[in-house]
Amino acid sequence: MPLSEHEQRLLEQIERALVDDDPKFASSVRTGDRRLKSRRRLQIGAALVVVGFAILVGGAVAQEWLIGALGFLVAFGGAALAVLHYKVATGAVEPGPAPTSGRGPSGPARGNRGARGGRQPLKSRLEERFRRRYDQ
Repeated sequence: MPLSEHEQRLLEQIERALVDDDPKFASSVRTGDRRLKSRRRLQIGAALVVVGFAILVGGAVAQEWLIGALGFLVAFGGAALAVLHYKVATGAVEPGPAPTSGRGPSGPARGNRGARGGRQPLKSRLEERFRRRYDQ
């Protein structure tokens, strides 16, 4: 749900006040492109997988199980990092709030509680409920 004009003006005033008050903090908080950050983390994860497998093989050649276990942990950590950032890095999912539908809780989506296909995230549903109560 987009912000109203009044809310946008207030947000811009807050941002300007923050930049005027502490420009160093404002530049560190300013969000960049999430896709670029996720691509970098995806690349780092892939590199960690390769390095982890190299350490794993090195441990097997040296017949040291501790080195092999360390290699496995490095490879597993790299794979986890890559998997966590894959969707945003490839553009499969745009970051940000999910689009809201006009249906209430009595709509057709209520019947499939187990299916997560067309449902909104919990945070979005709670925000929508709060807005409806506030508007009444």
